Amino acid sequence: MKPAAVEEFFRRLSLANPEPRSELEYVNPYTLLVAVVLSAQATDIGVNKATGPLFRTVTTPEAMVALGEEGLRGYIKTIGLFNTKAKNVIRLSEILIAEHGGEVPRDREALETLPGVGRKTANVVLNVAFGEETIAVDTHIFRVGNRTGLAPGKTPDAVEQKLLKAVPAHYRRHAHHWLILHGRYVCKARKPDCPACPVRDLCAFKEKTPPGAALPA
Repeated sequence: MKPAAVEEFFRRLSLANPEPRSELEYVNPYTLLVAVVLSAQATDIGVNKATGPLFRTVTTPEAMVALGEEGLRGYIKTIGLFNTKAKNVIRLSEILIAEHGGEVPRDREALETLPGVGRKTANVVLNVAFGEETIAVDTHIFRVGNRTGLAPGKTPDAVEQKLLKAVPAHYRRHAHHWLILHGRYVCKARKPDCPACPVRDLCAFKEKTPPGAALPA
């Protein structure tokens, strides 16, 4: 996609949603980190149902460690891989207390040393909690980047690097959310809602869904 088209692509997405936000519910950077770790291979809706009651009482690493692994499992047992995730959350909480004064570090390298935290999770925390211009390539962004021609790549890292180069600086802060929401609600995996897409004329996808076609729920 040419630079002028990329500019127009994000201009339209920004007009539709000037201040996009994460759909994960959180209280502070620590609860955001926990929510993102829990969201691996799970939906935001499912995570929010579990963390709503949890975050009413637990909002710090110290409180999480006091709750303990067994106590945490009771809150998150509806989330996939909850046993492993409970271990990771307790351990990362212990590390935050021991090595970072109980605070979430604003540092990619430090974040990626925490159990259950990879590049994507670190990018989400840096973007949402600290306003960094990062792009966390999940399945939605990977699909949108490739399908539209915005940032084609064979791996999430390749798509991320192309997006960081392609997205105009004045749109980089919110690009992560615009692309996720676009992929989640419009540019869906099974059948994209092309008739409702605000950037369909800029998109390189050839097999566009025609108007009036039945879309999956």
